[in-house]
Amino acid sequence: MERLSNIGQRIGERLDDLREDIRSGGMFMRLTGGAIALYLLMAIVLGFYWSSEPEQYSVRDSVAANASGQPMLVGVATTSTLIRVTSTLLDKPGGFLSNDIFPPGIWLDNIPNWEYGVLIQSRDLSKAMREAFSRSQSQSTEDNALAKAESRFNFDHRSWAVPASESEYRQGIKSLENYLMRLADEDRHNAQFYARADNLRYWLSTVETRMGSLSQRLSASVGQRRLNTDLAGEERASRSTSAPAEIEVKTPWTEIDDVFYEARGSAWALLHFLKAIEIDFADVLAKKNALVSLKQIIRELEATQESVFSPVIMNGDGFGPMANHSLVMASYISRANAGIIDLRELLSQG
Repeated sequence: MERLSNIGQRIGERLDDLREDIRSGGMFMRLTGGAIALYLLMAIVLGFYWSSEPEQYSVRDSVAANASGQPMLVGVATTSTLIRVTSTLLDKPGGFLSNDIFPPGIWLDNIPNWEYGVLIQSRDLSKAMREAFSRSQSQSTEDNALAKAESRFNFDHRSWAVPASESEYRQGIKSLENYLMRLADEDRHNAQFYARADNLRYWLSTVETRMGSLSQRLSASVGQRRLNTDLAGEERASRSTSAPAEIEVKTPWTEIDDVFYEARGSAWALLHFLKAIEIDFADVLAKKNALVSLKQIIRELEATQESVFSPVIMNGDGFGPMANHSLVMASYISRANAGIIDLRELLSQG
């Protein structure tokens, strides 16, 4: 009997230990759950803060402040504006979010698409600076710093490690700063910026294509059947494979807000670049009597930056009771693009 009593006592002790372990594990689980909940709550709050778009700024005031009273040399405004716009991608609240793999960055898609729109315009301008603005003619040597900057900005915007997108873009900014330093030094002649009408037309042709594509994608939010005009205007034009005479064009509903914010980012960057062009190409624009045309393009782009009071991007029918934010954005983008086409025509005239 005594042996049985000892065995029962040991079993009871083991059960007490087991209950204590369960209680300890429960406490650990509660603490872990609380920590996860707190982290998610903080991520949600940060997500709202990081989702705010950067404000517009005065290009003229910014360039004047950086000049510190020195004469405004041609090309300084455009180069310094490109530096500031690309720096904004990396230094805004939350930093660069397109390559985030943890909350809240991985949950956000509006700002990453905004970033992509800014990045596309920055890539196009850096390309134009390397190929046109910094070269006197087609056979001249390109600037090494601008060549490095262009390659850095064309790095994959979703790379998060080895190397990260941010590190590549910062290297591109450093290359632009090197070019700007040499450009602003009147004692050195190894960097130039040529403000000519043909150079400006070269860049505007790229902008025209970008804006036309955005306008089409925004307008396709409601979907429509379009006649295929790919070969229109050329009697003997041909294509690789056959295509239907009529096509259905519609942006998927899951991508409507993505296109909208990409257009906002693209317009935000472009309006600052055009304000810099207004400074550097002032004489060219005045000679062509095209300054007012440029100002009207900037005004149309500024309208795209109005606050969006709806919590979601609405996609109502074109003439339906619900708003369609994409069509409103497409209206401003189309008018700005029409102004760019007219501006290029003005610049081509003698």
